[in-house]
Amino acid sequence: MRGASKRLLSSSCVLPGLCQLFLMAALLAVALFASPLLAFDLGQSTRCVTIPNQMKVCKDVGYSEMRLPNFLGHSSLEGEVVPRSEDWRPLLQTGCHPQAQAFLCSIIAPVCLDTFIQPCRSLCVAVRDSCAPVLACQGHPWPEALNCDRFPAEEDMCLTPLAKFSHFMKDLPKAVCQKCPSVEVAPAMKTVIGAFCHHDFAVTAKLHRLRHPAGEPEFQVEGRVEFIRQGPLLPYDTRHLLRDWLLINLSCAGALVRPGRSQLYVLTGSVQPDGSFALVRFFPWHKKDTGIALATRKWKHHRC
Repeated sequence: MRGASKRLLSSSCVLPGLCQLFLMAALLAVALFASPLLAFDLGQSTRCVTIPNQMKVCKDVGYSEMRLPNFLGHSSLEGEVVPRSEDWRPLLQTGCHPQAQAFLCSIIAPVCLDTFIQPCRSLCVAVRDSCAPVLACQGHPWPEALNCDRFPAEEDMCLTPLAKFSHFMKDLPKAVCQKCPSVEVAPAMKTVIGAFCHHDFAVTAKLHRLRHPAGEPEFQVEGRVEFIRQGPLLPYDTRHLLRDWLLINLSCAGALVRPGRSQLYVLTGSVQPDGSFALVRFFPWHKKDTGIALATRKWKHHRC
């Protein structure tokens, strides 16, 4: 069964971020988290159903049929399972852990096999340790319904974490919850140059905020991210890293861009020894901001 579990997880995928600002508050809705884990008798009659298209958080998890009732005791697709699955969208959107989707869907949409397969305690701990800080950033605790002590410690009859994801995560900078960076309007050239010198990286990025999000991420990074000072950032990862930062630090992001608008920024920051990606200073770049324009030109020949 361990091999079957690994094959199941290896075929799953992590959804790209698709959330709305107001959905984060719904993540801890009483209707979802008040349900005790294993809120039904495992010996009772169950049935297999196709994961519906509207259940987007689990549609591409790696299997097509789920068993009802699920591990939260929900038996109605339209009345309980599908609408409550949307409460998880904000957390999955942040990319807090590569196996967050596999873990959550194994609970709300357990795969249809001859026996129920729960997530292992080790998988729960791995996801919790990465995703609980994201919830804490919004003022929410890790749900008691997902208390990791409730899951089996043995790893022969449950879904285990994949080691390759752990190694992969250690190699990449990771967005985390942080204090909102300073936003400095119309800075002098020396101020901008100083920020370039004192921080690990500096980039230009256009941030966009949807006016009426409908299944799409409310905050997006439009187009390419241009490097002024690359530092430890990776070209193929930085755009997603910035997006994750916006979705984790929603209160900060909300002050950067108005709904339905885009804004070009010069961003500076650092990557901590543990891989934490921290943004320190934001410079909104308007057409009349000569200080930023001069700083970006002079930087090519500047020595700190």
